[in-house]
Amino acid sequence: MAVETSQSVTKAAGAERARGRGHRTAKNPGSPAPGRLRRALSTHWYAWSMVAPVVAVIGVIIGYPLARGVYLSLTDANEANVERTIGVNHIPATYKFVGLDNYTAVLTDEVFWNRLGWTLVWTVACVALSVSLGLALAVMLNRNIKGRTLYRMALVLPWAVPPFVSVFTWKLLYNERSGLFNQLLAGGGIDGISWLNDPPWAKVAVIAVNVWLGVPFMILSMLGGLQSIPGELYEAAEMDGASAWQRFRHITLPGLRPVSATVTLLSCIWTFNMFPVIYLLTRGGPGDSTEILVTYAYRLSFIVSPRDYAASAAWGVVILLLLSLFAVVYRRALKKQGDMW
Repeated sequence: MAVETSQSVTKAAGAERARGRGHRTAKNPGSPAPGRLRRALSTHWYAWSMVAPVVAVIGVIIGYPLARGVYLSLTDANEANVERTIGVNHIPATYKFVGLDNYTAVLTDEVFWNRLGWTLVWTVACVALSVSLGLALAVMLNRNIKGRTLYRMALVLPWAVPPFVSVFTWKLLYNERSGLFNQLLAGGGIDGISWLNDPPWAKVAVIAVNVWLGVPFMILSMLGGLQSIPGELYEAAEMDGASAWQRFRHITLPGLRPVSATVTLLSCIWTFNMFPVIYLLTRGGPGDSTEILVTYAYRLSFIVSPRDYAASAAWGVVILLLLSLFAVVYRRALKKQGDMW
């Protein structure tokens, strides 16, 4: 009897709690559900707390200069009207807000379109050669050949060397009088080439150096993609009588598409803004034949007198917008093909 009574009391208490929950739920039927951001913060609060310091540092290092650059591009700031201190004298800034005048000047300037044309040629040539050579070498290194590890180390070595060291080394090789390339040509009875002083050859020279620097990254990326393709696909295709070209076309290339799409986008962005190769090798010369957009923006801000900070900032913002537009279009094209990343 005591047991039955205690069970009845327990059931009654459980029913009362259930009614209480139902009553509270029904009391606020129209209460809004927590937002997506609030749910993410409440669920992954530990991860957000770990990421917060990095986000703050990136915001200071990247966010502030970016905002400052956009602001300066809307003014007429130059070396003569910015805030500065000369000795004990402090001179306040006197530049004014001019709106979009700098962007109008950039887009209507023939210099911009000439630099943009060569920058696009430079980017397409470097990326196409880097991807093609990287893929070809990755396919060869993916085979079981003797000394494969040694070959991989030798081909990846240029990536481990700082870019400015590589560029200065290539500059010695291109030297018109004592460079190795002209000495080899002289040994074959061929006149030496003015590699860095003749506009067409200077363009070939800078493209060759940038491809040499970019191929190791392509090799590593493509090699990782090749090793992720199941070997059973090649075995099945070979048993069905597929040739080597057919296996490459219908298995290797589709299997590498996610990797190749990502590295191609990164390579385009890096090459478009590849300042060290152009500036250290030719300084944009001879004349302005090898000058790309980013080196010209640098010239406006640090070389010409008076230094035009506003125009340089406008060029930088235009470069950012061009790359952002390219990334959006590229991503949409991949989405239509069924590849998302």
